[in-house]
Amino acid sequence: MHEELEASALADQEQKVSIDVFVLARLAVTLAFIVGALLVAAPFLPALTWALVLAVLFIRPHHLLERILPRSFAAGVSILIIGLVVVGPLLLVIERIVSEAASGVAYVQQAAQEGDWRMMLKAHPWLASLQHWFERKFDLQSIFSQVGAFLTNLAANFLRASTGQVITTLLAFYLLFFLLRDRAAALQMVARLSPFSNLETGKIIVRVRDTVHAIIFGTLAVAALQGLLGGFMFWALDLNSPALWGLIMGLVSIVPVLGSFVIWIPATIYLLIEGRWAAALILGLWGGVVIASVDNLVRPLLIGDSMRLHTVPAFIAMLGGLQFFGASGIFLGPIVMTLCPLLLDFWRRRVGPDQPA
Repeated sequence: MHEELEASALADQEQKVSIDVFVLARLAVTLAFIVGALLVAAPFLPALTWALVLAVLFIRPHHLLERILPRSFAAGVSILIIGLVVVGPLLLVIERIVSEAASGVAYVQQAAQEGDWRMMLKAHPWLASLQHWFERKFDLQSIFSQVGAFLTNLAANFLRASTGQVITTLLAFYLLFFLLRDRAAALQMVARLSPFSNLETGKIIVRVRDTVHAIIFGTLAVAALQGLLGGFMFWALDLNSPALWGLIMGLVSIVPVLGSFVIWIPATIYLLIEGRWAAALILGLWGGVVIASVDNLVRPLLIGDSMRLHTVPAFIAMLGGLQFFGASGIFLGPIVMTLCPLLLDFWRRRVGPDQPA
């Protein structure tokens, strides 16, 4: 009898071991395919992120179109409207910047060839004593020529990089069409595949939506403030078209990785070449201290309050997201940071406050 019990226990143990081995095997195969799917989808992550952001931002106007148009046709009309609203102003800003950059390069090269920098030094008595020292130590004409060549190469590299951004933009709009048209099926699939309950999955979706809204409206508020500050200083220093350049600085500050510095730094260099040293110093300090502080301090403050995050985690989320994910990290970083406490709260509720984790 005792031997039979031992044999039965041994058989049960072997069965449990075999079951555990098969469970581990299935888990390993599943994880392998999940990792493979993530690797395949990784190159399309920026396009998917921008498509998701645009879908969240324009979903309410799209609802109005769906009331009077078929789903596919409504999605196509929404894509056209979003393209005009988003891409149109961006193309105008890029055209203006490229045009002004080309004019600036031509101006720097002309100043170097005609020796205008010598006239600039002689026009200021306190710089006259440095003229001969500069000429002995540096070949300023060659330096200006090299700067012009550098700016030309930089513009060419920017245009080449823009080609990849154009492809990403087209792919984002392609994905956006299906997100708008088939969003109900997509949400049902997310709820079905989510390891969390339907209530928890709904909270995750709402948190992602609220985070995107917070980033969008916080970014627009900061862009408007930067444009006003930049345009005001351009007007105070009697630079050409302060309202236009303020508008461009505001629009450029919306673009991740770029910022209003791509406008006020060249303007500062232009003032230096013109011999307006005081104005150049004022503009440089205004841009580097006031405008930059708006971007680095006010943006995390506004976005952090909307996402129910402290300013420091919000600041780390934006900068860390940009460094890790690139331009799309301005959304992915805050989304990851704001979902972490929510998911941990889910686990805390499952374990219970008085039970060990």
